[in-house]
Amino acid sequence: MEVHILTVKVVSISSTKEGQATIRRRRALVRLDRELDKGNCKAALSLMKHFKAHPAGFIRGFGAAAAPKVSGRVSSSGLAGRSGKSSLQLVIDAILQSLKRSLEFQLEEQEAEILPNDIRKITDAESCESVYEDRLMCLQHEAGHFLVGYMLGVLPRRYKVPSMEDLLQDKFACGKVEFIGFEFLREVGIDPMSNRTFSKGKLNKEALKVFSCVILGGMAAEHLLFGYSELLHSDVEKFARVHRWLGFTADEVDFAQRQAAEATVIILSSQMEALSRLAEAMALGGSVGFCIETIEHTLSLNNNL
Repeated sequence: MEVHILTVKVVSISSTKEGQATIRRRRALVRLDRELDKGNCKAALSLMKHFKAHPAGFIRGFGAAAAPKVSGRVSSSGLAGRSGKSSLQLVIDAILQSLKRSLEFQLEEQEAEILPNDIRKITDAESCESVYEDRLMCLQHEAGHFLVGYMLGVLPRRYKVPSMEDLLQDKFACGKVEFIGFEFLREVGIDPMSNRTFSKGKLNKEALKVFSCVILGGMAAEHLLFGYSELLHSDVEKFARVHRWLGFTADEVDFAQRQAAEATVIILSSQMEALSRLAEAMALGGSVGFCIETIEHTLSLNNNL
């Protein structure tokens, strides 16, 4: 009987500690939202680094995934498909095929005549169910970007996902996630960077690997959840443009794509519950802090780090 009472007390103490950590985290994330709302990105990032280093350990997921260092082939420990490859390897191969097809479609669109905007409107024959499915995929896509960036230590500053009304007006309406530290995208396309600038500038090799994973996060989430991608060309175009800007050869771009696809699939496949909950939070229009709380709460429940 005494042992039984002691056990109850231990559980109660543990629950209290978890509750205190949750309260600390939520208060901290309210502060983060205030800085982001004011546009103080530097202060917001500094806060997150401070929260991460706090002895209480109430922030666990931010930067928890190591910078991608992969061999180009995932372990065969996953479930084997009919080809003998692991299930994750099949997903990676599918992502690479999507990248290739998307680039091909981009070339075709550049040569084709641009259609009037009213052609893009959804017709009465298309059902609301189709629009709902489109929004679901868009939510998972943007959640993929958000989660991969967060796990790699890149702080989202804001995000946008299309509403049902947006998609009814334009079936190609899409969302976006903006990250602190990706401001270099504004400069891409001006002049090729030399190797010397690349090695010493703000966009070093590790930062490029992180960017590559984040930009493929949406496509990877689609493949993991639905088995295919809607081929959103903007992500693929950004990936290709940044690497061309840095002077990468075609072979080097192909290798970078495979490396990023592998690392991204590994991150997301280990955090599928957090990905699902994050998409739900984004559907509600929660703040960046609320979305981060959703991730951290899910990680704590599953002890998934």
